[in-house]
Amino acid sequence: MTVLVTGGSGFVGVHCILRLLQTGHSVRTTVRSPAREEAVRAMLRTSGVEAGDALSFAYADLTADAGWADAAKDCEHVLHVASPFPWGVPEHEDELIVPARDGTLRVLRAAGEAGVRRVVLTSSFAAISYGHADRGKTLSEQDWTELDGPHVGAYAKSKTLAERAAWEFVKRRGGSPELTVINPGGVLGPALGSELPTSLILIQRLLDRDLPALPRLSYSVVDVRDLAELHLRAMTDPAAAGERFLAVAGPPMWIADIARVVHDQLGAAGRRVPTRVLPDALVRMAALFDKSLRPFLPELGKVKKADGSKAGRVLGWETRSTEETIVASAESLISLGLVKAASIV
Repeated sequence: MTVLVTGGSGFVGVHCILRLLQTGHSVRTTVRSPAREEAVRAMLRTSGVEAGDALSFAYADLTADAGWADAAKDCEHVLHVASPFPWGVPEHEDELIVPARDGTLRVLRAAGEAGVRRVVLTSSFAAISYGHADRGKTLSEQDWTELDGPHVGAYAKSKTLAERAAWEFVKRRGGSPELTVINPGGVLGPALGSELPTSLILIQRLLDRDLPALPRLSYSVVDVRDLAELHLRAMTDPAAAGERFLAVAGPPMWIADIARVVHDQLGAAGRRVPTRVLPDALVRMAALFDKSLRPFLPELGKVKKADGSKAGRVLGWETRSTEETIVASAESLISLGLVKAASIV
C-alpha cells in the first residue's frame, strides 16, 4: 500500500519513512520544497536504505491548502507527523497553535476526500500532562491537558488544541477516516541528519559541555525507532481505530540521570559531561538573562508519572531501554560530526 507521511524531513517523520520502507510499503512524504528531497534521501542512506522509486514526494505546508489533495491521493493510510516544535519561545502562542491545529485539519480534510482509511496523528504527552492540580497523579490516555490550568505554555496548547480538533473533525464525519493518536514523551534516539530535532539539542549540549550544571527537570523518554514501530502498528491493527496511545519507555528521568548515562557510557566523549545539579534558585536567576530558560521554570522539580502500558496490551508494542536510547542518541551526534571536536577527545 502507499502511505503518506507528513513532514518527512523531520526526526520522527524520517524514521517512520525508514520503517515503512523496511516493511515493504511505498511512501509518499510531504516536504515544503523540492530542495528538501535530497535531504530526506540522504538521511535514509545514513541507515543503509536507498529508497529509489518506493519513495515519492509531494509539496505542501501546514499553513496553506495547496498540495494536500495531491499528497493524499491514492493513499490508504496517513501518518500525520508534521508539527512545529521550536527550541525557543514564540513571540505569540498562535505561531504554534494555528499551524498545528489548522494544519491537522487540512490533512484530515484531504484524507477524507481521498478516501484514506486511517490517519495516525502524532500528538504529544504535552496534550495530556499539563495544567493538572494533582501533581502526584499517574497520567494515562484518559487525561487531557487542562488549558486553563497553571503554566500551560504555547507548545502544550498547540498539541492539545490540534488533537482536540482532530477528534471533533472525525466525529462530525461519522468516524471517517478512522483516527488513531499517539502521544509520545521526549523523543530521543539516533539522528540521521545534521538538522537536529529540539529533543536532541539537550544531548548535543551535554556533549558540547554547554551546560556547566543541570536544572532539576525530568522527562519521560521514548526511542524514535520504537515510536516509528508504534506508528506502523497503530496504522494497521484494527484494535487501534479510535484510540490514543501514550508512548513512553519506563519512568521519567531527570536530566542529571540522562547526563550520567552519557558520562558513563561514551568513553572519552562522555568523561567531561556535567552531572552536577543546579539549584532551582540559580536557574531562576539565570532565566532573568536567558529567556530561553523561562518556559522551564514552572517544571523545575516536577515529575510527571505516566502509564504507557496500553500500547503494549493492545498492540503488543515493546520498547528499548532508556539507556540504550540515550547512548544511541549521543553516538549518532558524534558520528555525524554534530559535536564540537574538542569535546570528544
